Amino acid sequence: QVQLVESGGGLVQAGGSLRLSCAASGRTFSTYAMGWFRQAPGKEREFVAAISWSGGSAYYADSVKGRFTISRDNAENTVLLHMNSLKPEDTAVYYCAAHYSGSYYRVSSYNYWGQGTQVTVSS
Repeated sequence: QVQLVESGGGLVQAGGSLRLSCAASGRTFSTYAMGWFRQAPGKEREFVAAISWSGGSAYYADSVKGRFTISRDNAENTVLLHMNSLKPEDTAVYYCAAHYSGSYYRVSSYNYWGQGTQVTVSS
């Protein structure tokens, strides 16, 4: 089992940057691909980025490609999401998740979730 705790959210002006962190517990963390999702008020949870268990492959939603970078440190049981050039439409609760099976882009492919961290981008 994996327990996930996100941190690093906050309020930032458009064009600014934030770094989200996801701390994982459990000795099997390094065997999981990991993902970040976000959910804005009144909208469905959507895929943001994912990274393979080794960190060798990364995947991004078109809306964040070129602005966000996902990385991981298996020795520290941590997954990071570096967010640059933030836009008001990036405002959402951001969730870290551990991948179970299937497409990295689907919510249903993940079986462990953190509690989320709020990111608010002001215009």
